[in-house]
Amino acid sequence: MKKIPMTTPLVEMDGDEMTRVLWKRIKEELLEPFVDLKTEYYDLGLENRDATQDQVTMDAALANKKYGVSVKCATITPNAQRMEEYNLHQMWKSPNGTIRAVLDGTVFRAPIVLDCIKPVVSTWKKPITIARHAYGDVYRGSEMRITTPGKAELVFTAEDGTVQRQTVYEFEGPGVLQGTYNKDSSIASFARSCFNYALSTGQELWFSTKDTISKQYDHTFKDIFQHIYDTEYKEKFEKAGLRYFYTLIDDAVARVIRSEGGFIWACKNYDGDVMSDMVSTAFGSLAMMTSVLVSPDGCYEYEAAHGTVTQHYYRYLKGEATSTNPMATIFAWTGALAKRGELDDNQPLVEFARTLEQACLDTLSKGIMTKDLCNLAQGVEVHPVNSEEFLLAIRKTLEEKLAG
Repeated sequence: MKKIPMTTPLVEMDGDEMTRVLWKRIKEELLEPFVDLKTEYYDLGLENRDATQDQVTMDAALANKKYGVSVKCATITPNAQRMEEYNLHQMWKSPNGTIRAVLDGTVFRAPIVLDCIKPVVSTWKKPITIARHAYGDVYRGSEMRITTPGKAELVFTAEDGTVQRQTVYEFEGPGVLQGTYNKDSSIASFARSCFNYALSTGQELWFSTKDTISKQYDHTFKDIFQHIYDTEYKEKFEKAGLRYFYTLIDDAVARVIRSEGGFIWACKNYDGDVMSDMVSTAFGSLAMMTSVLVSPDGCYEYEAAHGTVTQHYYRYLKGEATSTNPMATIFAWTGALAKRGELDDNQPLVEFARTLEQACLDTLSKGIMTKDLCNLAQGVEVHPVNSEEFLLAIRKTLEEKLAG
């Protein structure tokens, strides 16, 4: 079989631990035999980020802006334990946070749904898409450990020298302090991305924050969303028969659990991080959640929504076979390849990506699945497999589809 050509490279961002292992095997088994794969490679593994003073992360983000489409493996955001384990020079910030700060935009996350795997929430009949703001907040925040009594202040110095000052807290002893920020321009881009995505998919849009407590920060999100909806999108939504509404995040959680799904739930950065894990787990598995960052200027970054699967990696290092689910990582690749093909008018590449996705779904529908899904499957005879066996089963199904 002649390999499908590519004209423009993908920006490839390699990652850490078990997902890095699977990344390599996915390329070897499911991509390189069929596609003349062209990528501009960046190693975002923690050792290389440390060796380059994290410059490699910035370089990868700028490459995404240059080429328009990237695919990213899961990466470690180090904590104190990782500092010691990897002998790091410093506790580097989240690479996702760095990339999102460069690209701005919105992360859309949706579960991969199968007929044989029913959601834990019995009322859910349709997928729920999480729209996660991808800029600022705790991911770009500043933190400080307080060791002595004293006064913490929030200070803003305007360009003209005007100073605004507000007391945060007068510490009587040790504690912690954090400062976060966001920009009206980024919030507006987030809002427009959500409204446009809702219109393009024919789904209603929910948005939630905690404006009753955060009367400036969260309320600004609420106000900007409402203004843009009223002035730019209200007529379009009404014409399409769609609804937009705002509610407090605690009320939104209750509504989501009672709903049948089939809508977009827009959340601030950290809220979206947490709620996407809840939604993906309730639909089946963290490894069954697609994720794409869409920037205001039309750049796309595809990734898995889960982490690096650390415990499986430790077992892998001992020579043990692991049953790690690679679905979300495969779908990151197929999403990126399909978008690259769409932008380059390369229809064979688009068709290959969709065929590979269907091969994955067909393999699962036969009951061939990793252990995280086995106890959830209904109506099929389950055949538990390890990661390597699962990839080989997908390849067999893919070859059958391409041949006939």
